[in-house]
Amino acid sequence: MYSMRYVHGHIQVYDMNGKFLFSADTEREAREELEDYAESAA
Repeated sequence: MYSMRYVHGHIQVYDMNGKFLFSADTEREAREELEDYAESAA
């Protein structure tokens, strides 16, 4: 599980423990990067 927060014009993505993972310009970009992140972690 992940959470996304809109902060100062961009999206920040955090894991279920609240650890910052990465930022993206748009929610769509964040979702795409999250897919890549999840695949590389598996």
